[in-house]
Amino acid sequence: MSYVAIIITYVFISNFVLTQFLGMCPFLGVSKNVESAVGMGFAVTFVATMASLVTWMIQHYILVPLNIVFLQTVAFILVIAALVQIVEMVLQKFAPPLYKALGLFLPLMTTNCAILGVAVIAVRANYNALESFTAGFACGVGFLLAIFVMSTIRERIATEDIPKPFRGIPIAFIIAGLMAMSFMAFDKALLKNLIG
Repeated sequence: MSYVAIIITYVFISNFVLTQFLGMCPFLGVSKNVESAVGMGFAVTFVATMASLVTWMIQHYILVPLNIVFLQTVAFILVIAALVQIVEMVLQKFAPPLYKALGLFLPLMTTNCAILGVAVIAVRANYNALESFTAGFACGVGFLLAIFVMSTIRERIATEDIPKPFRGIPIAFIIAGLMAMSFMAFDKALLKNLIG
């Protein structure tokens, strides 16, 4: 699979949030305003990109040669936790308002199934190091795109007169469902037509 195909696949066709429903906790929790959503999107993009590359190296240079592949999930979560800790320290030092706005959802990135999912899928798809890196980056960009669109919609509807039972999380689920349906327009046939 070409690098362009990997990017199109993970941003549009197999968007982890909208087609596989991975990473829904930060997606719904942080998408109330655009600034926090974009900050979380960039944080997820960085962690997913670096985690994909580092976990590929751990898989191919440690786990497989030592025949301890059964430790894959534990090793991958430790890598993700370390990367999230780095992001947390950088944000706390250089962007305290964003750090406070992200709150609990920043450390929860450690258990974000989208980040672990892209690392595991990249290994199982037998991607090389650069393809894994590209898949992680594309997964993060897909998350960023989805959370940005969701936050702009949620900011807009916050000023609208929504019936009381639909306010908050219920309307967020409805929006997420409509976004997921719109992403169904992107499929492998479209990729084949674009790339050939």
